[in-house]
Amino acid sequence: MGQIPVPLVIVVLILLVTFAKMALRIIRPYEKGLVEFLGKFNRTVDSGLAFIIPIFETIRKVDMREQVLDVPPQDVITKDNVAVIVDAIVYFKVTDPFKVVYNVANFIQAAINLAQTNLRNVIGELALDETLTSREKINTQLRTVLDEATDAWGVKVTRVELRKIDPPADITAAMSKQMKAEREKRAAILEAEGLRQAAILKAEGSKLSAILEAEGKAEAIKRVADAEKYQIEIVYNAIHSGKPTNDLIAIKYLETLEKVADGEATKIFLPLESSGVLGSIGGIAELFKDKKKEEKDKS
Repeated sequence: MGQIPVPLVIVVLILLVTFAKMALRIIRPYEKGLVEFLGKFNRTVDSGLAFIIPIFETIRKVDMREQVLDVPPQDVITKDNVAVIVDAIVYFKVTDPFKVVYNVANFIQAAINLAQTNLRNVIGELALDETLTSREKINTQLRTVLDEATDAWGVKVTRVELRKIDPPADITAAMSKQMKAEREKRAAILEAEGLRQAAILKAEGSKLSAILEAEGKAEAIKRVADAEKYQIEIVYNAIHSGKPTNDLIAIKYLETLEKVADGEATKIFLPLESSGVLGSIGGIAELFKDKKKEEKDKS
C-alpha cells in the first residue's frame, strides 16, 4: 500500500476539527440549550458538553439567571390629574426556556411595554399623596400583574422597584411649604403641650405641698393635744391617788388664779364648780382667824 498523501491528511484533520467544533457545544452552569432539528424543536440540554449534528441541528442557549429590566422613565397621570415622572426596575428569572424562546418574539421589548402600561394603570388609580407614600403597595401590585402576564412566556417576575416618582416643580414647592407648615404646627403644639404639662405639674406640686403642710400642722396639733391630754391625765391621776383635801385644792386654785391674774386679761371667768372651792377658801380664812385669836389670847 502506498502512503497517504500529506495534504489529504491535513484536509481530513481540518474537516475533523471543523466537524468537532460544529458538533460539540459547551453549555454553562447557568444556561440551558434548545436543540432544533431542521428547524423543529427536538430537545432541551442541560449544562455541560452537548453534541449536535452539524448542518441538521442548531442549538439556542437561554440564560436562566435572574436578570434586571430597566423600565425607561415615563409621564403618568395620577387619579387627581397630576403628571408625575416614574422610573422602575423589574427583576425577572426564566423558568421555562422553551416558552421564553417560542412564545414571545422579543421578551425584553414586550416586558418593557407591559411594565409601562401596567405602571400607568396602577398609578392612575391613586392620588398623588397615595402615590408618594405607597411605594411598597405599588411595587407589590405591579409585580403581581406582571408575573401573571409573563407566566405564559415562561418568566417569573421576582421583584419590582420604583426608583423615583418626580412630581412637577410647582407641586414639589407647594408640598415643601406644606411640610414646613406642618412641622411648625407640630412644634407649636408640642411647645404648648409642654407648657401645659409644666403648669399642671407645678399646680399639682403646690397642691401636694399645701396638703402635706396642712397634714403636718394637723399632726403637730394632734400630738400637742395628745401630750397635754396625757399630762392632764397624769396630774389628775396623781392628785386623786393622793386623796387631796379641800384645803390643798383651794391653795392650788389660788396659785392658778395668781398666774391667771398676771396676764393682760381684764376679766376672769370662774367655772360654776368654783363655789365649792370658794367655800374651802372661806374655811381656810376662818382657820387663820382662829389661830390669830389664840395667839392674841396667849400673849
